[in-house]
Amino acid sequence: MFGMGRKTTMVAAEDALRGRSTPVPVPEKHFVNGHPLAPPFPDGLASAVFGSGCFWGTEELFWQVPGVYTTAVGYAGGFTENPHYEETVTGRTGHAEVVLVVFDPAVVSYAQLLKIFWETHDPTQGMRQGNDVGTTYRSAIYTTDDAQREEAEASAKVYGDVVRAAGYGEITTEIAPLTQFYYAEDYHQQYLAKNPNGYRCHSSTGLAYPA
Repeated sequence: MFGMGRKTTMVAAEDALRGRSTPVPVPEKHFVNGHPLAPPFPDGLASAVFGSGCFWGTEELFWQVPGVYTTAVGYAGGFTENPHYEETVTGRTGHAEVVLVVFDPAVVSYAQLLKIFWETHDPTQGMRQGNDVGTTYRSAIYTTDDAQREEAEASAKVYGDVVRAAGYGEITTEIAPLTQFYYAEDYHQQYLAKNPNGYRCHSSTGLAYPA
């Protein structure tokens, strides 16, 4: 990653790359746990989508959480249909690098996932995360229903108080309804399980989310 895609202003919809109608092929199984990456998923599971910089490290964090059934990296929040990685990092798709987290609410709650999200990156950095600069690496929560939106917005207010008290700026996290999750290419899926010494950008504030 290392600072690729240094466009720090969102591309306008009319200026975004068009993309294509053909989706990127999705691997049949999660490299770590063997569960499917794409639906249909078992009944009773829920989905969450988070963006907190380079999606390799973000996905690694979430696949280790008890109650998480599967994870996948991809792109969301922009305009280009079925984008490719090389397009996304230019900033001309409008998409952020994100992680799909499919979880069992009976084991791990959405609130617990939000806590992990807030604590494992710096949500005050705007269009960047550490050395990764550009709209691709913005902090984002894409919600699947009104309940998630309300919970995400409430959590942002709570953590906003924490970071301001510690001398940080305002929370810049984008919170918006999920319109479409586009899967990233196979080589990005569970990248750090395949490449244990690979790049991780965990640019956190070091501040705990209140219990």
